Parts: sequence; C-alpha cells; structure tokens
Amino acid sequence: MGWCPVLAEGLTYTKRRDAPVRTIRRRSPFGNNVLRGVSVRADAQRNRDRIVEVARAFFRAKGFDAVSMDEVAKGAEVGAGTLYRHFPTKESLYDAVLEAWAGKVNAAVDRALSLDGSARERLLNWLTDYAAMLTEHKGAAARITAALGDPGSPFAAKCETYLNANQRVIDALDSFLRPGVEAMQISRLVGGVAAVADNSALPADSVASMLAIVADGLLAP
Repeated sequence: MGWCPVLAEGLTYTKRRDAPVRTIRRRSPFGNNVLRGVSVRADAQRNRDRIVEVARAFFRAKGFDAVSMDEVAKGAEVGAGTLYRHFPTKESLYDAVLEAWAGKVNAAVDRALSLDGSARERLLNWLTDYAAMLTEHKGAAARITAALGDPGSPFAAKCETYLNANQRVIDALDSFLRPGVEAMQISRLVGGVAAVADNSALPADSVASMLAIVADGLLAP
C-alpha cells in the first residue's frame, strides 16, 4: 500500500491507509518559558496598577506628606520589594498617580475651546477646570505649582503638560488677551488660587470669584 500525504504540516500523518491515525504534537520551539514570562509580566502590571490605585486613594485622603510607602504596600497587599521595584521613591509613585491627568487636561482644553460662548466664557471655563484638576488630590496644587520651571522636579512632566495646555489656550484666544500673556503666568496664577482652595474651607463661589478676577486680568480691556 502507498503512503498517504501529510494532512496538516508537521501535525498529523498516517503510515498506511489502513493504519490508525496517529497525531504528532510538536513542542513549541520557545518552550513554556514564553507563557511563563507573559504571566509574570501580567502579574507585575496588575501589581503596579493596584499600587497606583491604592496610592491615589491615600494621597487624595491624606495628602503627600502624610502617606508612607509602608502603608501603600500594605494597602496594595504587596511586599516592600515589589513596591520599590516599581517605584524607588515616594515622588516617583506620586508622579505615576498624577500621570493620568495628562489625558484629562487635554480633554478639558478641547472642551473649553469648543464652547460657543465668548472668549471670557471659554477662558473662565478652562481656568475653572484647571483649578478643579489641581485640587483633585490633596496637596497637588501647591506641589505642582511650586515645581513649575524646575526641570529636575519629579513633577516636571506634569508641569509641562499644564504649561502646554495653557499655551494652547493662549494660542486659541490670542486676539482677546492682553499682550505678553504667558503660559507660566496662567499656571502660577491659577495654581495659587487652587492651592488656597485646597488648604482652606473656601466656599465654591469664593473660588469662582477669584478665578473670574484672574480671567478678567488676562483679557484685553
């Protein structure tokens, strides 16, 4: 009797037409280490995400200074080694917590600039959203505002995000603003208002009135 051709490359063949079919299973050329490596990376990412989420809750509730790395590790149910492998310092952990702000910032700029209202309304809408984002985490407003212009700060990337956002607003509303308005000026002015609001019990209308004063000062007479 003749030989039967290969049915599936490298997987199934028959010795003779009347012989029982025997399935050959190839071992992966990469072995089980690839799957094991993928699993390890997935676990590491889950640990990192959990650490950041727990840290976000602590920072929001207690502020940067009052949170310890030990309590973050315990809250995330990871060992100290795992925590420090992902985040060598509390500053780097805080930076990761703030990282998600970049997308929110750009979305807020888009939303403010797309309004049909006056230049003042669009500007004030952005300043209000900006201040709200700065005060989302206890202590963030003062820390980020103080870090403006410091390239060595662990918050430098976040500062750059806000500066770029303010520059976008300036570019869009340039013909309505006073000459010489700079992104750094807006960042520091609104950051100052946000820091005061973050560390006091000011009612919302008081914060709104201060932001309105900032907006009127930026607009051309």
